[in-house]
Amino acid sequence: MLDISSRVRVHVETLPATQNDMGVCDAFEQYIPAGKPDIMNAPHPPKVAGIDTTVPAPAHTVAPVTGTSPAPAANPQNAPGALLQDRLAGWVSDLTTLHELTERLLGTSTLDDALQELLRAGAALVGARRGLVALEPADGLGPVTTIGLGLARADLGHIETVPRSSLSYGRILDGLPGADAGITEPDLFAEKGLDPRHREVAARLGYAASFALPLATEGAGRLGAAVWLYDEPAEPSERQRHLIGLYVRQAAEHLARLLELERTRARMTTMTEELLPSRLPRVAGVQLAARHRTSPRGGGDWYDALPLPDAALGLAVGSVTGSGPSAVAAMGRLRASLRAYAVMEGEDPVAVLSDLELLLRLTEPARSATALFGYCEPALRRITLAGAGHSPPLLLGDRRTEFVETSVSAPLGMLACWEAPSVEVQAEPGETVLLYTDGLLHRTGDPTDRAFARLHAAAAGVPTALRRDPGAIADHVLRAVLPAGAGAADSTESTEDVVLLAARFE
Repeated sequence: MLDISSRVRVHVETLPATQNDMGVCDAFEQYIPAGKPDIMNAPHPPKVAGIDTTVPAPAHTVAPVTGTSPAPAANPQNAPGALLQDRLAGWVSDLTTLHELTERLLGTSTLDDALQELLRAGAALVGARRGLVALEPADGLGPVTTIGLGLARADLGHIETVPRSSLSYGRILDGLPGADAGITEPDLFAEKGLDPRHREVAARLGYAASFALPLATEGAGRLGAAVWLYDEPAEPSERQRHLIGLYVRQAAEHLARLLELERTRARMTTMTEELLPSRLPRVAGVQLAARHRTSPRGGGDWYDALPLPDAALGLAVGSVTGSGPSAVAAMGRLRASLRAYAVMEGEDPVAVLSDLELLLRLTEPARSATALFGYCEPALRRITLAGAGHSPPLLLGDRRTEFVETSVSAPLGMLACWEAPSVEVQAEPGETVLLYTDGLLHRTGDPTDRAFARLHAAAAGVPTALRRDPGAIADHVLRAVLPAGAGAADSTESTEDVVLLAARFE
């Protein structure tokens, strides 16, 4: 049995996937003494953590550069075994390092975080200090971005002034012949054909060599390119090239998945924004502000504010069950229908929601929805509200912060016939009414009663200087209620939309 140091940790599940690339059998062929062996006494190399010694070795296998050499053997016949032990220990160490770096990469959930992790891990593997990755998918669907490691935004700007054909990663992005295997520039200033602008930028930023690799997968094609910069003339060793090649291959697959997720999220956000009001109406006596946060999968939350006859205003928030494109489409249909009913009979919010419930039951029998509609009369500072399974509005002002008591009712589409009484809210000058969807409460991660308490405390804590601006009030409430990052539009931890509509009476 080989005596491999116990400090080397082996992850068995990762070895079979990479043993063909690392190569094992060539070590046995190289170090076993020539001649006729003694069948009884000849050592039989065992499997090490699942490495099958019968797998043929790849042609590019090289010895790991570990900086250590085998100790002199007392018996010359033991020297091959000692060399083989060092070789195997080096391979196990390399596999462990690759496993740890890959696990860290797979732990990233956003495209920017994955690109940063790729740069950091690659720099450690090739022995560089700085680098950059240019994301430029070959299909032209974007997104296109450049992220640097150890390079400020101004440094990236200087590099972008260099002609693209003179940059190693630029030639990879353009798909020039010979660039698929990577481009090594061990000494930029020794190259006679180096572009003068490239020479000037390299001298200014203080790098003298580079090593670039493409980021590509069979399914998605070319995604971009990564380049690492050396402060002095240098190039990665064969072992380092092999390790970074294995790592980049796995990184490209992960980036392709995140890229598709990013595109889906962008499409859902665009679709949702197109179905929601592009701007809020201006009505005398009331100021309006709205905030909407879309979940990565796309939800069915909406808001609306539309002018009605007799200088009135219709305010609505609601949510359709489900997520994805179908939920967004259903939300658009429901919101458009509510607008039509509000114009015809908006002064009776119960009738508006009753018509909406009948439409939903006939056209979307597999869905349900919550909704809150208010007929607002700014001159009287009065709102007549009707809700269907929706959270109560919150009224805040200098003298009070309280939830409006609305009748308990089922969501639309849950009962054979929906019916619930309306309530009236009488606001004072300077008071603001907050209408919101349940996503605001759910994203807190707290139980319902604690989430309501958190929302109440956030509204009560709005600074006096912000209370004249409904937009500032909405922003403060979102920051105070939601955990760090959960209120961001691209938050990957959130699974529901958030809608907050603020109406401040003058």
